[in-house]
Amino acid sequence: MTDLDRIDLALLEAVQKNNRLTADELAEIVNLSPTACQRRLKRLRADGVIEADVAIVSPKAVGRYITMIVLVSLERERADIVDRFKTAIRNTREVMIGYYVTGDADFILVITAKDMEDYEQFTRRFFYENHDIKGFKTMVVMDRVKASFAFPLQE
Repeated sequence: MTDLDRIDLALLEAVQKNNRLTADELAEIVNLSPTACQRRLKRLRADGVIEADVAIVSPKAVGRYITMIVLVSLERERADIVDRFKTAIRNTREVMIGYYVTGDADFILVITAKDMEDYEQFTRRFFYENHDIKGFKTMVVMDRVKASFAFPLQE
């Protein structure tokens, strides 16, 4: 784990809220020079503290009108089956988020679709044709109340 000082935490807090801030704007926020801010951000990326620079896109703007939360149970919880399913998740564009979890399900997925017909076709291809899957339960999202990957940070 990387040791994070108060300036690192302040930088992370700022870029979690707005990853388009300039080095000058960040420097003003954390009371450091723009060059020092850039060096620290480069280190935080190299150390894997900052994993990605992403934008949150409106699903409706790109024709993805439906979001589902899907609980997936595997036939058996063997390492090879779990690894195969993790690979399938990573290689499937409709799966926006995938979590390997404990509890009633083995995985929780966040999936996007154009409409219910599109989702039905997805389920046939992704779930029903995969013999490692025992079952799945779908919950359709009625309203996206919050979309964020920002973590609460403390010194």
